[in-house]
Amino acid sequence: MKAVAHNLYPFEPHFLQLRAALRMHYVDEGQGPVVLMVHGNPSWSFYYRNLIKALSGTHRCIAPDHIGMGKSDKPSDANYAYTLAQRVDDLQTLVDSLQLTGPLTLVVHDWGGMIGMAWAVRHPERVKNLVILNTAAFGLPAGKRLPWQLKLTRTPLGVVLVRGFNAFARGAAQIGCSRTPMPADVLQGYLAPYDSWANRIATLRFVQDIPLQEGAAGFELVQETAAQLHLFSQTPMLIVWGERDVVFDHHFRREWQRRFPAAQVESLADAGHYVLEDAAEQVTARIAAFVRNG
Repeated sequence: MKAVAHNLYPFEPHFLQLRAALRMHYVDEGQGPVVLMVHGNPSWSFYYRNLIKALSGTHRCIAPDHIGMGKSDKPSDANYAYTLAQRVDDLQTLVDSLQLTGPLTLVVHDWGGMIGMAWAVRHPERVKNLVILNTAAFGLPAGKRLPWQLKLTRTPLGVVLVRGFNAFARGAAQIGCSRTPMPADVLQGYLAPYDSWANRIATLRFVQDIPLQEGAAGFELVQETAAQLHLFSQTPMLIVWGERDVVFDHHFRREWQRRFPAAQVESLADAGHYVLEDAAEQVTARIAAFVRNG
């Protein structure tokens, strides 16, 4: 992994030994009530750096890197199952190892929503607040189709583009910010973990693992999780949405609002998928206020 500017990401590394020769990296900053931040693909805990800085004076901020992502180990397919079920089990292992019995605030983004909420429905008593950022914890909403960019990753050309040219991480960074172009040093931070064919395995496997039909790996887990989301009908929730997201667009935001009509909603018409980057000051302040007042 290439170096990341210390002023951007100044956190001490922590590692959980999941099993022999397989380590999960996580950020653990601050003291107080726990805020657990779960990232998606192709980002890593770097995505939450500004929120960690804003909250770590009053809260304990924990942000893991999924296996194959960020500073975590990047094993081959022979040494790790790159599946949704395994991701949820990894998060469970981390939470248990840190003895996070709750109540905590869960912050999720992208595929981190599916992972985080699959864990949460198993332990609703541990979740005090929810922050939802351009994500899903259910299948494709009515009227939404899988974007062509994601379909491409399931072709031989897509494999070469993602693993040979880092096209998924680079493309996500470029189109993920529509209000404020991503500065060069921040872009380097997002690309740093994915600096070789071997180290880009997770960015490919993550998107290939999206279950689109019955019988696909993870399909039942998605359905089971979605069916249990009602457990959080009384849980304070803040939905923050970049409306220019080409994947997690208004269809997903409306589905969250349909399921949780009492949720607070911050909709940013000119922001993209990486909403914590695109509207950094506005969004960080909004989330921090929600967490502190929750």
